[in-house]
Amino acid sequence: YTILIQIITAKMMKVTVALALVASASAFVPATNMVASTRLNAEVVWGDYDDKMWDNDAKKEVYAKWDPTAPRTGLNFNPFETFGGNSPDASGIYPGENRYKDPKRGDVSYAIMLIEKAEIEERIANPKAGEEPGCPGCKN
Repeated sequence: YTILIQIITAKMMKVTVALALVASASAFVPATNMVASTRLNAEVVWGDYDDKMWDNDAKKEVYAKWDPTAPRTGLNFNPFETFGGNSPDASGIYPGENRYKDPKRGDVSYAIMLIEKAEIEERIANPKAGEEPGCPGCKN
């Protein structure tokens, strides 16, 4: 009788070990819902003033070309729009973002700042058609 119990116990042990191995094997099988990213960020569009003087005149030229209803790109952005208190570089990229380049800045004086302030107030008073928070051409 004890031999029979030992045989049954041994078989039960083998079955238990086999079930444990099968159950733990699923830990090494890749999940079926995992998706590998195939999109490469190789489509970088640099602005017209990339590596050139990025002064107020350059920003006004980029602003004149800007279409707020079109998607925001390196060639279509509001150079006067701030994000987190920062201004964009010549490609519309903000400090802290990938591919930001510190632009070549023009001279600044108090007289120039007063002129720019008047231009800012004029732009705010007369926004472009379609320029509103959340429009496709805006960061905010």
